[in-house]
Amino acid sequence: MIAHPDEFAQYCCELLSAAGPCTARRMFGGHGISTGGLTLALVADLGRGPTLWLKAGPDTRALFEAAGCERFTYQAKGKARSLGFYSAPVEAMESAREMAHWALLALQAAQAARQAKQARPGKKK
Repeated sequence: MIAHPDEFAQYCCELLSAAGPCTARRMFGGHGISTGGLTLALVADLGRGPTLWLKAGPDTRALFEAAGCERFTYQAKGKARSLGFYSAPVEAMESAREMAHWALLALQAAQAARQAKQARPGKKK
């Protein structure tokens, strides 16, 4: 097991290599993992150790749920809040080859989210 959160985030970058060269940046007490300017994963500890959370979209949520993945949910001001990220399948955490399918799904969701954001009227970047 990898003891340090930064080391775990780097390991996750290696696992997600099928999506492209990934970088991990510290954010909100965890890490955001991105490739090509797109955030496709988070590493966060929600009370059971650092966990890899993969971006999911409307088209891929059911796949994550069918694989037994948990939705990223946290407490804020006494209410449960969720983000569009799901825990990585346990079996995929062992190798980049096993993770490739999930990495590409996360990349697809990140690309779709960017396109949707750019298509909204009144939004300028």
